Amino acid sequence: MAGIPEQNNAIYHRIRFAVGDPVALIELPEGPFRGSVLILRDIEMERARRQARVDRVACPADFAPDEGLSGDRETATAQAATELLRRCGVRRVVADRTLPLLFADMVSRAGIDIDCDPALGVAERRSKDAQEIAWLREAQADTEAAVAMACRLISGASARADGVLMVDNQPLTSERVRFEIDVFLLKRGYLNPTSIVNGGPAAADCHDVGSGPLRTEQPIIIDVFPRNRQTRYHGDCTRTVVHGRIDSQIERMHAVVVDAKAAAIAATRAGATGEQVHQATTAVIRQAGFSVGLPPVDAPEDYCAMVHGTGHGVGLDVHEPPLLDFGGPELVVGDCLTIEPGLYCRALGGIRVEDMVVVTAEGCDNLNTLPEGLAW
Repeated sequence: MAGIPEQNNAIYHRIRFAVGDPVALIELPEGPFRGSVLILRDIEMERARRQARVDRVACPADFAPDEGLSGDRETATAQAATELLRRCGVRRVVADRTLPLLFADMVSRAGIDIDCDPALGVAERRSKDAQEIAWLREAQADTEAAVAMACRLISGASARADGVLMVDNQPLTSERVRFEIDVFLLKRGYLNPTSIVNGGPAAADCHDVGSGPLRTEQPIIIDVFPRNRQTRYHGDCTRTVVHGRIDSQIERMHAVVVDAKAAAIAATRAGATGEQVHQATTAVIRQAGFSVGLPPVDAPEDYCAMVHGTGHGVGLDVHEPPLLDFGGPELVVGDCLTIEPGLYCRALGGIRVEDMVVVTAEGCDNLNTLPEGLAW
């Protein structure tokens, strides 16, 4: 494995050591360097020896080839990794899906066969240990608090004659609510990607982050997925809020989404597949008379459907394997998943309600405690 642990969560998860420069991890089954060897910048070696989950720490100069090392750090790290393999007489290596092409090319040029194992490191990241689950629970609690703050901000606004929501005599916009979410989470030690705060017909695009003034009597999706700066683990929670009167069709859409979420959670357990969980979701959606899948080109404005999968894995990345969708794999104990059904209609907007669960042998543990309703 190789890459920059600050950016490559596959290698970070394996070594549990964050650094902003390239590293290489080589695991050798025999020979003088048997075990795991981490090659990284020399000034990081002492810290790595204290913190990294490896047997041996080295720097590129320890395995410099005869022609010397490049002045480029990533190239030098790839040269040293290749030289270590050569000195150990390695003829074939197995790499994970994230290995940079630079490393693969240099190893191949040295006459060493290289195979890609797409599953390498993935299973280990999926099955969260007790510490990871505690970190995810903490992140989700803080994420819920941010979502609740945003929903109450919207609910407590006043409505101008034209329906625009007002706070402090200023229009309440998607941008303003996102700013409040960012500040709320920054104070609690989180990095927050662009949250989704989108209301009305624009929210029929499930990943449109939203812009401009928010309005009364329209469903507004609040989707927040921050990363804890210390633990590096994510939360991910969505609620939908309506200020003022709730239209009967919006209320019905919301009720079906909540029922679909409950069916998906009930179907989630070790041994079930991501596809089976998604089928439990879509069965509720279809039984209520709604569609599943993207709208046809000629679909009417009132076409209403669930256009995405039921959920995905969460951990060091906010989107990780497995998917809860058609073709989704068998679930394992320790999978942390979002359960987030939604319904979207170009005439009305969107409804999405999202919880985060951890798979157990008998079912799953829901990390959410936030109310599901439209009124706050």
